[in-house]
Amino acid sequence: MVSRNKIPEAVRKQVRHQANHLCEYCHASEQWQYVKFTVDHILPLSLGGTDSLDNLALACFHCNRRKTNRVTASDPESGETVPLFNPRQDRWREHFVWSADKLRVIGLTATGRATIATLDLNRERIIHIRAADLEIGRHPPADDPIAE
Repeated sequence: MVSRNKIPEAVRKQVRHQANHLCEYCHASEQWQYVKFTVDHILPLSLGGTDSLDNLALACFHCNRRKTNRVTASDPESGETVPLFNPRQDRWREHFVWSADKLRVIGLTATGRATIATLDLNRERIIHIRAADLEIGRHPPADDPIAE
């Protein structure tokens, strides 16, 4: 069994700041959530990951729960096994874009598509939340790309 030491609060704050308080997978804002986001091990401890800053990402409850200890998944388009999106090695805008209506995440790459499918980034409930947030100007994050 993997030993679980608590990640120091100073490191958690640094991860939050580095992520701009967004889930680094679905880009939901922690600011509007009633539950604080978790600090995710990109490479899980069970697979040899560490508590180092370059292996930690901010994740909402849903993305963290769906990711579990996965680091690869199947691209729904090609069926190929590919790496999941890694917030420390990959740039969000190179793998994802918001749909023209700003409600759905579109995968631009095999990694993007596999991450969307595995983490269920376009589940019905989150689409409704995004629509409500869009109406009041809380979605999408300002720097995120939007499909034309």
